[in-house]
Amino acid sequence: MLKKTLLASLMVAALGGISQSAVAERYVRVAPPPPRAEMVPQARRGYVWTPGHWEWRRQQHVWIGGSWLRDRPGYSYRSPTWIERDGRWAMQSGRWARGGRDRDGDGVPNRVDARPNDPNRR
Repeated sequence: MLKKTLLASLMVAALGGISQSAVAERYVRVAPPPPRAEMVPQARRGYVWTPGHWEWRRQQHVWIGGSWLRDRPGYSYRSPTWIERDGRWAMQSGRWARGGRDRDGDGVPNRVDARPNDPNRR
């Protein structure tokens, strides 16, 4: 009996930390206003400027000003966007996407680079 209880406790403890990550999309019937004009600050080495965007909070659109994010080599940042589906609006969060303009970091854009994935070319 003690072994079964101990085994059950261990299984609950082991599986208790597992959770399913589900992204819940929230739909809104009100279209977001046009983006506000923002003054883009001077470039900062090692950072990427993310422009401001509208978010849905407390039953209204709220402007979130632009900010700096630390650059991630090999990734490009995709800003948050609103997508209309069947007369309803859903916000797609900002995210880092693998690949993009200069995968090997040699300063040559991939579209004109003969070897865009060569990590030894730096």
